[in-house]
Amino acid sequence: MQPTNRNQRLYSLDALRGFDMFWIIGTEEIFHKLAEINRTPFWEGLAEQFQHPAWHGFAFYDLIFPLFLFLAGVATPYSIGKQIEIGTSKQTVLLRIIKRGLILVLLGIIYNNGLEIRHLEEVRFGSVLGRIGLAYMFANIIYLYTKQRGQYIWFVSLLLGYWFLLLFNSAPGYPMGDLTMEGNFVSYLDTLIMPGKLYRGIHDPEGLVSTIPAIATALLGIYVGNILKNTPVEKNKATAIRLMVIGILLIIVAQLWNLVFPINKNLWTSSFTLQCGGLSIILMAIFYYVIDILGHKKWAFFFKVIGMNSILIYMSVAFIDWSYTTLSVFKWLGQIVGEPYNVVVLGFCGLAVQWAFLYVLYKKKIFLRV
Repeated sequence: MQPTNRNQRLYSLDALRGFDMFWIIGTEEIFHKLAEINRTPFWEGLAEQFQHPAWHGFAFYDLIFPLFLFLAGVATPYSIGKQIEIGTSKQTVLLRIIKRGLILVLLGIIYNNGLEIRHLEEVRFGSVLGRIGLAYMFANIIYLYTKQRGQYIWFVSLLLGYWFLLLFNSAPGYPMGDLTMEGNFVSYLDTLIMPGKLYRGIHDPEGLVSTIPAIATALLGIYVGNILKNTPVEKNKATAIRLMVIGILLIIVAQLWNLVFPINKNLWTSSFTLQCGGLSIILMAIFYYVIDILGHKKWAFFFKVIGMNSILIYMSVAFIDWSYTTLSVFKWLGQIVGEPYNVVVLGFCGLAVQWAFLYVLYKKKIFLRV
């Protein structure tokens, strides 16, 4: 058994973050290409798991974003908590939290719109990084100024309050509690308060109001991070089992809630929050058990390299043409393989190119810290 240092960064945390990012740096496209080539129910069904449902529903690909936010929460007791423990004032920590949150919002705007001057109505302000930044910021402020009981109250209040907001309101002209894209109250509020353009005109999946339950996702990560950080070495296995049970229970509650409040990533519904939270906790428990408890780390190094520079590789697509780079190096291999599987082989080559880039940065200890 490997001992766990309370202040030591969890290897499993970086590995799971890398596992999460692995699916959005080109891996999902490989499954889509295989489905196009084979046209069988198996491959087509698998490919469907790598695209978001049009509205209600859930697919594996829906988990990627919430898992990343959840992991940011898990890291909080190790980062923010450590700063408090060494005597850093809360005001100083607060300013760091706000700074990081706003930097992520800015990076999200750059990711969406590039580095060019546009009219305000042409700028999309809602973004993945923006939501992570805002949810991270508010969840960490709650962590900074409340004890655990207060954090539990905030978690439940955010989920129930968001449900009531949608349940007892609607867009003008629609029945109360309408949850369609056109009629739901959250999207309507976004059209009123968000500047610039929304992703779908009348709705943005990374809108401002639906950030409310996303704060709960980060708080759930903080809850798990507290458990892991404060677990005595002799109780590591029991903690992993405890997390598995909690994850399963959250999924059960999510499925029951889904009957009256559908699981919906576009609205980040409360049932969606619990569904993704439960799955995230289960994954965290598995990675924690295998890597930090049993000590099997070598297999996870591939993912850790990605996880240590997750923001950088995510932002890189806004500045680097990875397809061009891949073809420049491996076009000959695609020609040897020939159609139709050349696109699949080049997809794997694209992953290899990006990983090699991250590996060089890892070896040189160059990490993008926000």
